[in-house]
Amino acid sequence: MSENRIQLQMKKLQDEGKKAFITYITAGLPDMGKTKEIIKAQEGITDVIELGIPFSDPTADGPVIQQASYEAIQAGASLRKTFALMEELRAEGSDQPIVFMMYYNTIINYGLKEFADKCKAVGVDGLIVPDLPYEEQDALKDALASYGDATILIQLVSPISAERIDTITADAKGFIYCVSAMGVTGQGGSYHKDVTEYLKHVKSVSKIPVMMGFGIRTAADVAPMKDVIDGAIVGTHFINLMREAGFDPKAATEYADTFKKEFV
Repeated sequence: MSENRIQLQMKKLQDEGKKAFITYITAGLPDMGKTKEIIKAQEGITDVIELGIPFSDPTADGPVIQQASYEAIQAGASLRKTFALMEELRAEGSDQPIVFMMYYNTIINYGLKEFADKCKAVGVDGLIVPDLPYEEQDALKDALASYGDATILIQLVSPISAERIDTITADAKGFIYCVSAMGVTGQGGSYHKDVTEYLKHVKSVSKIPVMMGFGIRTAADVAPMKDVIDGAIVGTHFINLMREAGFDPKAATEYADTFKKEFV
């Protein structure tokens, strides 16, 4: 069974002594065709792409991603159409590591086994499910395990996870997503006051790379933490940037390229 694209990319970056850069975009914003162009524009630059599956009640997300989700749904976006997008990308030769960021209700409605089967079939490399607590992940993990590490479940930790960080990271795969602030996404650099100590704790117990997300706009935002973390995740700012650029794929390429060069 072939290794997971995320795991391969993380190993490559570690071997080269480089940091990972991850962007988040909402599937179907402004439409599926443009989403595909934005993904392809980052190939070879952005290390992993988080593809948000539009949901009517995205509780972990701030106003920017909530609005993006709403607009995508209004334009007809769905999980099935996102699977079709993945199928097209892989058929066209894209080897970009891609993670679905989604809510558990969407998976349950699709059917656990059917969902795992489809993820394997279309090349979804990982999942982030913010409303699925670690203690309740067994059913999803079991469904995914049918295909080894074809699709891995990425673990989230936050500054209030202190007593559970050791447990959550013990069998984690791919990378650890460290939420750097309390509350929802898009808070613009207002990190938790003890963020560095918290990140150091996660790094000390994690066997896999540690990523920092929430509120990051530029490489300068994570400069104070760059000796601790293995990578950065940009979501809200990336969506705002795409809007301002009229969803021009060139803007995605330029932004990713600049961030990567500065994030060393």
